[in-house]
Amino acid sequence: MYDDNSRGLESPDTTDVSTASDQRLVADGGTTWGDLTGFQRDTLAAIARLERDAETSYGLAIKRRLEREYGEVNHGRLYTNLDDLADDGLVEKSALDKRTNEYVLTDSGRALLIQRVERLVDACEIGIATTDGSGMGDRA
Repeated sequence: MYDDNSRGLESPDTTDVSTASDQRLVADGGTTWGDLTGFQRDTLAAIARLERDAETSYGLAIKRRLEREYGEVNHGRLYTNLDDLADDGLVEKSALDKRTNEYVLTDSGRALLIQRVERLVDACEIGIATTDGSGMGDRA
């Protein structure tokens, strides 16, 4: 399984020419990818997948996505981490109804996910398909 205390291998002080411009891309509160636990990173990805699939990203839906990788996810662990991500400005928490909150990625949360993908693509020396929304992919 995953370690809650896992940290990114990249150092925020280490740059190269390809990533120098986006190296310090951080949330408004100064949160970097390396500041997040593995569970928090996977929670951001779960919310992004729910949004991609046009599903409402409420606690139980996020929990179900995470349980595909983690097995049983403790209620307290999930909601504590969701609150931390909201405090860090990476997700926005809003009331869906009287008992349920919805969590959506902020621009900062999405930017951290995109930055991570770009770093992995660079590390693996692969191209990714980009599109302008027309359905006609282009190699980056």
